Amino acid sequence: MDLSGTWRGARSTDERRRDLGRDSGDDGWVDLEVPGHWRDHPNFASESGPLLYRRSFRLDSLPSDHRRFLVFDGIFYQADVWMDGAYLGDAEGYFAPHSFDITALSGLATDHVVAVEVDAATPRDLTAKRSITGVLHHWDCLDPDDSPAGLWRGARIETTGPVRIDRWRVLCRDANERRAHLRLHGRFDSDASRQVRIVTRVDGIVVAETDRLLATGLNEVDWTIDVDSPRLWWPWSLGAAELYTVECEVLVDSTVSHTRSVRTGMRQVRLNDWVLSVNGERLFLKGANLGPSHARLGTLRAEDLHRDVALAREAGLDLIRLHAHITRPELYDAADETGMLLWQDFPLQWGYARSVRHQAVAQVREAVDLLGHHPSIAMWCGHNEPIALDTAPGQRPSTGRLVTRFLMGQQLPTWNRTVLDRWVKRAFERADGTRAIIAHSGVLPHFPQLDGTDSHLYFGWYHGQERDLPGAAAATPRLMRFVSEFGAQAVPDTAEFMEPERWPDLDWDRLERHHALQLDRLDTYVPRRGHATFDSWRRATQDYQATVLRHHIETLRRLKYRPTGGFCLFMLADAIPAVSWSILDHERVPKLAYHSVLEACRPVIPIADRLPRNPTPGTRLRPSIHVVNDLHRDLGIVTLTARFAVNGQHYDSKFEGEIPADSCVKVATLDWTIPATARGNLELALELNLDSHVVTSSQIAAIAI
Repeated sequence: MDLSGTWRGARSTDERRRDLGRDSGDDGWVDLEVPGHWRDHPNFASESGPLLYRRSFRLDSLPSDHRRFLVFDGIFYQADVWMDGAYLGDAEGYFAPHSFDITALSGLATDHVVAVEVDAATPRDLTAKRSITGVLHHWDCLDPDDSPAGLWRGARIETTGPVRIDRWRVLCRDANERRAHLRLHGRFDSDASRQVRIVTRVDGIVVAETDRLLATGLNEVDWTIDVDSPRLWWPWSLGAAELYTVECEVLVDSTVSHTRSVRTGMRQVRLNDWVLSVNGERLFLKGANLGPSHARLGTLRAEDLHRDVALAREAGLDLIRLHAHITRPELYDAADETGMLLWQDFPLQWGYARSVRHQAVAQVREAVDLLGHHPSIAMWCGHNEPIALDTAPGQRPSTGRLVTRFLMGQQLPTWNRTVLDRWVKRAFERADGTRAIIAHSGVLPHFPQLDGTDSHLYFGWYHGQERDLPGAAAATPRLMRFVSEFGAQAVPDTAEFMEPERWPDLDWDRLERHHALQLDRLDTYVPRRGHATFDSWRRATQDYQATVLRHHIETLRRLKYRPTGGFCLFMLADAIPAVSWSILDHERVPKLAYHSVLEACRPVIPIADRLPRNPTPGTRLRPSIHVVNDLHRDLGIVTLTARFAVNGQHYDSKFEGEIPADSCVKVATLDWTIPATARGNLELALELNLDSHVVTSSQIAAIAI
C-alpha cells in the first residue's frame, strides 16, 4: 500500500505529540506532499524542525501468518515514528530505508493514524557536525540557509509472510568470459524459529536453493553463486552494459513468504596505484564531480537524473564522482544502463564530532546494502577533505588562511582523518570486498608514509596560476596519480538571479551568501574592471574557465598511466542558480567549458605543450607533441601536421608513426623561431589524420612587441 501523497504537517509541540493517536485537532496543520520537502510549503519556508507529519489510512484484516511493515524510503534526517499513538521507534540517516513492524498494531483496528516527527537542524558547529548528510548540510555550492528536510522519498505499507527479507545485498567479486562469482547476503526477519528455503534466481532461472533454520528476529545469511559464461558489463567506451536480474525468494512450508530482486552486472573492477581496470582492461578515467542534481532531492524526476548521466556521456566522460552525497536510485539505474562508472562518496564532508563514529559505521553498511549491486559503482570513498572547515559561503577567511589551514590539517594527526576515516574504511572493507576503498579524498602526502590519496589541485583559482600544473607535475609526480578536483568559477548564461541589468552594482553580498560566488577569487583572475557590460564580464569568466579545464585535462592526459590514472574535474552541473565551477548551469545550459571539455576528452587527441603567454619576435619555440589514444585498438600509421601561423604565413612540419592501443606517444619536438617581423597572434595548429576522420587542436598566443 502506497502512502505517498498528501499528508498533514505542523510544527512540533508537546500538545501535538500527545494527540498523535487521533486524526483531529487540525489547528495549525497544513497539507504537505510526500515525497517532498517541507520548505516547499510557504508556512515552513525557513523552518529547520522538528516538524510533525501525520496521515490517516485504512487497512483490511491481515491473513494469518502474514505480517505488515511500515516503510519509509527516505527521511531527512532524524525521526521518531508513531502509529495510533503507540511509539514505533526512531530513525537516523537520510538515504537508507527505515522499516517498523506494525503487524500487531494493524490488527487492533481498521482505521489508523501514522505520525512522524522529523528533525533536520542545520549544524551549529561546522567543525563538529553530528549528522551524516555530506554536502547537503555543508557545502559552498549550495545555499547555506536552505534545507532538504522532510520525507523526501515515499512511504508504504509492505505485507509479507512470516519471514521478511529485510536486507538483500548482491556483490560481484570477479567475472570473466567463463564465469562470474557473486557474493550474496540476506538479512531475514522471522516472526518465530522456522525452517525456510532460500531460492536464488538469475534472470528467472534457479541457480541455488538452500534450507536454513532461522531464529526469531533478524538472521544474517551469506552464500555465493556462480554464473557460467556471463554477458559482461562494460563501461560505455569498452563495450555493452549488460544487466541481469538477481532474485531472492524465501519460502515457508513451500509457500513464498517474501521476494526481493535487484538488477546487477557481471564485472570485475580493480584499482592498482590509481589505475582502474574493468574485466582486466585498463581504463584512463575521464570524469567530473556531481553534487546533488537539485538542492531538494525529492523534487527530482527520473528524467532529470538520466539527463545528467547522458550529458556526462556526451562530453566524453567515463566517470561521475557523486560528491559527498548519496542520491536518488534513478541515477544509479541510469549509470548502469549507460555504462557510466561511478565514484561513490560516503556523505562525510569536512569536520565531524567524535560522537558520529558509530553512526557512520552503521550507515556504511546501509550504503552497501542499498547500492552494492550496481555494477557502475567502481569505488567507495569514505570522507571528502577531512579538515575542520568552519566557514560558510559569504563568510570565508582569506585564501591564504584557508590554504594554510588546509595544509596544516593534512600534515598533523586529526581525529577525523586519523580515527574516523580509518573506522569508515574498515566498515566498507567488511561490507564490500569487491571494490576499491578510499579512506578519504584530497589528502596530500603526509608523515610518516608520505603517501596521500587523490589530489585537489586548484591552480588558477585557490593558488598560483593555471599554467603551474605542468611544473607541479614535474616537481611532485605523486600528486598527479589521480586529480579529483580542479577548475574555476564562471558566470552562467542563465543568470537572471544575478539581476544583470544592475551591472556593475550587483548585490554581491547576496550572490556570495546564497549563490556560491567567490568574488575575491574571480576578481583575482577575471577582474570586473575593464568590462563595460555584464555580458562582456560573463564571457570573460567562461573563457577563463574553459582555458583552465582544457589545459589541465590535456596535461593530465599527457601523463597517462605515468603516473596519472585519471581525473575528475570540478564540476558537472549546478543544484541551484549559482556562479560556480560547473560546466552546466542549474537549467543544464552549457557554459563554454562544456564544449572545451568535450574536445579535450575525445578518445584520440593530439596535444602540444603550451605556447608562452606573450612570446616576443625572435623567441625559439620547442614544444613537444604527443598523441593520446584511449581506444583499445592500434591506430596503425597516422600522419600529424603541425603548423605555426603568423602574419598570414604558415610553417608546416609533418610526422608519421604508429600509435598503439591505450597509449600516449610523444611524436616529436618542434623547433621554430618566431620571425623578427612577426606581429599580432601566433597560432599553433595540429592536424591528426586517422583512417576515417581528422582530429584537430590549436592554441593561440599574442605576440608581445
